[in-house]
Amino acid sequence: MNSAPPWLHRLLLGTGVLFTVVFLVALPAGSQAVAPQMLVGSAICLALAASTGRGKLREMAFTIWIVAGVVLGMVFHASLIEFPPWFFGLGETRLTVLIIPLLQIIMFAMGTTLSVADFARVLKMPGGVLIGLACQFTIMPLVGFALAHTFGLLPEIAAGLILVGASPSGLASNVMAFIARANVAMSVTLTALATLLSPLITPVLMKALAGEMVEINVGAMMWDMAQIVLVPVIAGLVFHHLLIHRWKSLERIMPSISMVGILVLTVVTVAPGHDKIIDVGLILVLACFIHCTAGFALGYAVCKMLRLDPITCRTIAIEVGMQNSGLAAGLATKLGKVATLGLAPIVFGPIMNVTASMLANWWRTHPAKPDDRQSADHDP
Repeated sequence: MNSAPPWLHRLLLGTGVLFTVVFLVALPAGSQAVAPQMLVGSAICLALAASTGRGKLREMAFTIWIVAGVVLGMVFHASLIEFPPWFFGLGETRLTVLIIPLLQIIMFAMGTTLSVADFARVLKMPGGVLIGLACQFTIMPLVGFALAHTFGLLPEIAAGLILVGASPSGLASNVMAFIARANVAMSVTLTALATLLSPLITPVLMKALAGEMVEINVGAMMWDMAQIVLVPVIAGLVFHHLLIHRWKSLERIMPSISMVGILVLTVVTVAPGHDKIIDVGLILVLACFIHCTAGFALGYAVCKMLRLDPITCRTIAIEVGMQNSGLAAGLATKLGKVATLGLAPIVFGPIMNVTASMLANWWRTHPAKPDDRQSADHDP
């Protein structure tokens, strides 16, 4: 949409604002027929406006689409709008059956963007990569454990905070690293390694930290994660090296497929947890906000304490604070607990993306001093 005419952007933005105004007028008036439709229309128009815009608004497009996905999921489940029967599923089959296939598609698409060089980069920057991985699998699980015991949530919902904390970072962290002008090469390497290590580390962390809250079968979870993560990523990596050079256009398409997959995943994971989200409300929102912001702050602080350069500190902070919440929701689905164990990942995702976007844009406008850029592989 880079070539979208300016008038289209203005039309979409104006329509989105108009829908928002009508929603704000209809909501206190108790118009159940109009308000939800205006809310959905506003979310979609504003997301499209961001996608066709330029500058900072365009950089926020992915985040705005995620927020729109949350709105769609909440409204769809509540049946506030008349949707065709096939939307929610066919017969007894619900849309939650799409969660695992969607995750596998996203992981495959991620694999197609990787190369052997992304893994070999560990040899060029071993200190930063090892510190980043250590922070990834210690800070967030422990913060999740602390929050789970602090907020008095139901055990399975509280365990979801640990689950999202024990998950690896996702593709969105690479996007935020680019926006923040951090070390994109290191970000990609950290995401790839954390993802491949997660089938071994995440189940062990869950057993150790959340075993009293929810039943965890370490072996079964490792197998589930291997199917969701390892097989698709390795298949994508093989596809990248053997076939993608024959279809160069796929290099541009695959990241978009990942983003669309994440958006659809947001909708189909929010909908089943609608009632629980309403029940726990601001408590879980607050817990998730503290979780991701603590990840950013502690990730940066630890790297600063270890005297890493500012670019590396920012890169690792983004990797630590941004988790693959879709993967966490998928694991909850495998356990048959997407509406409880999967609730924290569902709430965490949009909060994480909004917070990370704000942080990345602030860092973009406050770049590190030129003489502080010690990372040889910095990729603006």
